[in-house]
Formats: sequence, structure tokens, C-alpha cells
Amino acid sequence: MTTDQTILFLLLTAVFGMLIWGKVRYDLVAFSALVIAVISGVVPENEAFSGFGHHATIIIALVLILSKSLSNSGAIELVARFVINSGRKLSSHIAIMSSISAIMSAIMNNVAALALLMPIDMQAASKAKRSPALTLMPLSFASILGGLITLIGTPPNIIIASYRETALGEPFGMFDFTPVGLAVTIVGVAFIALVGWRLIPAERSQHNSSTELFDVANYIAEVRVPESSWVIDKKVSELDDAADEADVVILGLARRGSQLPGRARRETIKKGDILIFEANAASIDEFVGSLGLEYVGTDKYQGVTEKGLSVMEFVIPEGSRAQGRTEQSLRLHYQHGITLLGISRQGKRIRERVRKLEILAGDILLLLGPQEQLSEVGQWLGAMPLVKRDLQVTQRHKASLAVGIFSSAILLASFGLLHLSTALAAACVLMLAFKIIPPRQLYESIEWPVIVLLGSMIPIGSALETTGGTALIGENIALLASDYGPVMVLAVLMIVTMTLSDVMNNAATAVIAAPVAIDIANRLELNPDPFLMGVAVAASCAFLTPIGHKNNTLILGPGGYRFGDYWRMGLPLEIIVIAIALPVILLVWPL
Repeated sequence: MTTDQTILFLLLTAVFGMLIWGKVRYDLVAFSALVIAVISGVVPENEAFSGFGHHATIIIALVLILSKSLSNSGAIELVARFVINSGRKLSSHIAIMSSISAIMSAIMNNVAALALLMPIDMQAASKAKRSPALTLMPLSFASILGGLITLIGTPPNIIIASYRETALGEPFGMFDFTPVGLAVTIVGVAFIALVGWRLIPAERSQHNSSTELFDVANYIAEVRVPESSWVIDKKVSELDDAADEADVVILGLARRGSQLPGRARRETIKKGDILIFEANAASIDEFVGSLGLEYVGTDKYQGVTEKGLSVMEFVIPEGSRAQGRTEQSLRLHYQHGITLLGISRQGKRIRERVRKLEILAGDILLLLGPQEQLSEVGQWLGAMPLVKRDLQVTQRHKASLAVGIFSSAILLASFGLLHLSTALAAACVLMLAFKIIPPRQLYESIEWPVIVLLGSMIPIGSALETTGGTALIGENIALLASDYGPVMVLAVLMIVTMTLSDVMNNAATAVIAAPVAIDIANRLELNPDPFLMGVAVAASCAFLTPIGHKNNTLILGPGGYRFGDYWRMGLPLEIIVIAIALPVILLVWPL
């Protein structure tokens, strides 16, 4: 092993470890690794930022813009609402929603597809008085499967297609993924609808309605004691009756920015103190009103309540602006006039001050503010509302226009008249020209952490290939399964790739695994296409953990899931994916 190979393997091991650890954002990990690789000389300086101009990076950014445009037009939402009926049997609802999710994910980014359908599914669960835990995981898994069907459905497909162009001179086409992806999706969705949802832990389904999952004493809120409150000069313990009446648990008292120690119950309450308590969303306002308290940071609203304040719940996805930051650093109130009332985190009791608590992916934020501001702040944070906004920004009269623009771009790219990136770029320009997407949302719709991740990992992946590192990995995989023939080699490659994708970003997995697939094929003197297809399928199918795919993270809080819930349905689904994909790949793309 050469010095450059050693450096790269150590660097990638550190990256994998940091991604699994999950305490540092994946884009920062990848960019730091790129800087180290350039400084150490394993990545040439003139290629340091080549990944940011790579076709795969550009196409993913454009697909995200177009997905937001389709969302704005209301085209997909209208179709989804037309077929949603909360009165259906649970199994029928899951089958229909999973099918819609898979179809939508085939024609737009699968994260965007879930973002559109998740609030609708939450509403359906609420109306049917059942737990959303029974339907959100099937919805997420189906959206991941649907992304396999076309080139633009999921980032790994775009990465693999672009890598094929670099390695073999021609990329995979828009529908080259369809035979394998469609077969896997049909069988996978059938499994989810018939059997998979029944494997969700029983304790997640014992709630009568969706609100119970995130409204039962699992918001940590804090309120200020104003001069007019009747609780001044009373001890905290004297508020127990009022707290019981409002179904509130008082956790502590803060004074002059510091939380008082355990003796807080014996403290006498003073003007300006902060009461910290645990309650459901409805009880918070009741408690505040009965004690004459005020929300922290709502001074500017005093005397203007006729304008109306609203409360909305937002789930924080991976890569959100809020992830890893506190309310104080986000300055929600001072810059946007929005107050953070509480944070829900998988039902765990949070003892820290709400405004000083670091927000994590999967958290649910309870925000208070003027109704017209809440949606804008949610978009600025990159968060998703758990219920549909009352103020819709969809432009349904432009739905046919948006679909026409998008379809034209796909057809032009499919028939080879324009390169995919050019066709998608032209579609984005038209979406802007017809004001289907405003300029402000143009950049907000792009998942910049994913772009930084790709732009950073692509040069490292190229360096691994040029230094012979991928050849070394490919040789070991080939040797491992050499006694069992090339089919076993392909199966082992898919299993290894899928396992990596369960614990790290699927785009990063595809970047590293693609050159390994090519090297294995060359070493065995076989057609590289089945190996590339195997990597594309395996990198996308991460069902065992909430961190393997962004969609799994999105449903973590709203579904009330635990880390260990995913593998119960995810493991048999991954086995099914391998069992279906492998023979279909060999049939469509012979060795």
C-alpha cells in the first residue's frame, strides 16, 4: 500500500466514523476531509473544487429546484388529495399512499415527494384517529424505493450515471434504471402494504390519534413572569394546583439567564423570572393565560393581539438551517418575530433551557408568531410543517404549465437532443420566467449541505481511484467471493454498499462505491453496467436506521419512532431488494 493510499484510507475511515457518530454535520465533515486531502497532496490543488462543477452536483441542484417548482404549482398535491380518503381501511390507505409516494419519487426528488405527502398523511391519520407511526414509515420507505425508477429520483442514480460517462464515455439514460427500479419498487411496495407495516412495534400504534404522539407532555416550554402576574412572590411549589389543572409539569425556574438548581421549587418567584415546564401544545396557552404569564420574546406583540398569533409545529430535517444551532444563535425572535415555545425530541424529557438547546434533525419545534410569518420562517429554516398551512402559496392555475415544462425537459434529455443538465437548466429558467418559483426560493430549494458533500467527496473519490485505492478494495472483494463466481461478487458488492449506506449519506456511498464497481468488472473482465446498477440500487436503499436516508430522519419525530424501530421492517425489505434486484440486473444487464 502506497503512502497516498494510506492517507486516503485513513481519511475515509475518519469520515465514515464522523458520519456514523453524527455529532458534526456531514457537509462540514466532507469539506474538512477535502481540505486535508489537498493539504496532504493526495488531491491536486487544481482539482480541489472540481466536484462543485461536476455534472452530478449540478443535476442534483437543478432537480431540487424543479421539485420545488412542481410543489409550488400544486400539480402533485392536487392528484394526491384527489385519491386520499381517511375513511379507507388502514391497509388500503398504506397501499395507495405508498404507491403515490413511489410514483411521485420517480418523477421528482424523493425527499421532495415525501415533503409533499407527509402533511397529507398526518392529516389523514388525525381524521381517522390513528397513530401516524403506522403510515409514516411505509410512506418514507416507498418514496425511497420510487426514487430507483428514473435517473432523477435519487442522487445515487445521478452520481452513477455521471460516473459512467466519465469511465465509459456515455452516461446512463433517464429510463435505464427503470427495469430494475420498477421491479424492486413493485415488490417492495407490495411487501410494505401487505406485511411491512405490521412489523412496526406495537407500542407505536397504541395511540388513538396523531396528536398524542407529539402532544402528550413532550414539549419543553419556557415563559416569562411579567409585573402583572399574580404568581409574583409565590413559591414555585404553590403553582402545583394550577399546573395540574392545565396538565403541565413544572421543571424549573431560570433567573437572569441561568437556570436555578434543584431547590427551585422552594424559590420565591420574582418579576422577569422564566418558568420552564413540560406540556402538550394545547396546555401551554391555557397555563400561560391562567397564571398571567407571557411568552418569552413576545414583547413586540403586546397590544397588537388583534393581528392574531398562531402556533405551528415544524419537523427539522437533516441539513436544515436549524440543525446544530440554538434559538439564540438563530435569533428567531429578533430577526423574524417568531418565538420558539417548545421542542419535542422523540418523547424524551429535555432539562436544558429551550432557547439554549441545540436543535437536532428529527426534532419538532413549536413556533409562535403572526400567521403570515410562520410559513416564511419554516422555509427559511428548511423545516417541514406537520399540518398543511392555512395560507397556501400553491399556484394551481399553473399546474399544467409546470408539468409541461418539466415533461419537455425530460423528453429532450431522454431522446438525446439535450444533455440532461442543459435540459433541466432550461426548465428552471422557464419556471422562473413564468413565476412558478420566485427567485427567493430558487436558492432556498437547493439542499446546500448535499451539494457541499458531493463537491467535496467527488475529488476524494477520484483520488482514491487514481492512487489505486479502489483497485485494492475491488481486489479484496473479488478475492472474497472469487470461489463462488461473478454473481456472488456482485451480491457481496451490493451488500457492502447497502450496509455503508445505512450508516452514512447515500450520495457519499455512491461516490466511493462507483469506482470500486468499475474496477471489479475490469478485473473480472465483465460488463461494468450490472455492477454500477447494483451500486445504484444498494446505495439508495437504506432502511435500517433513521440516519441512512434523509426521509427516514424526517419521520423520526412526527412518527414517535426510536432508532431501533427501523430495522424491523427495513431488514426484510433490504433482503427483498437484493433478492429482486440481483436477478433483474443480470437479466437486463448481462455479465
